[in-house]
Amino acid sequence: MKLPDWLKPAVWGVVGGAVAAIIVGFAWGGWVTGGTATDMQQASATNATVQALTPLCVAKGEQEPEMLVALNEESSWQQDDFVIEAGWVDNVREQFRTDVARACASVLVEGMETE
Repeated sequence: MKLPDWLKPAVWGVVGGAVAAIIVGFAWGGWVTGGTATDMQQASATNATVQALTPLCVAKGEQEPEMLVALNEESSWQQDDFVIEAGWVDNVREQFRTDVARACASVLVEGMETE
């Protein structure tokens, strides 16, 4: 079977265009692989959970003003452990507990600095 002469450059043009579209799409177009999309979804779900549970922890912390003073005296590296030991995040699942405690401590300490 004899193919027309113009077909070979057209096929190479299509292949080159597809490769260029893929490169541009992944580099600047915001395209991601399925694995990256899954990772982004899991991170987003974790952030949403932490944001939803942090106000509950803050409310518990505000009910114990003497503990807030002790929290403020802790180093920033140990504040999340302090919140966990105080029991303010006991109702939070283990996988989110440290993140919620860290966010809670941050909010409580920032709130005391603005007062």
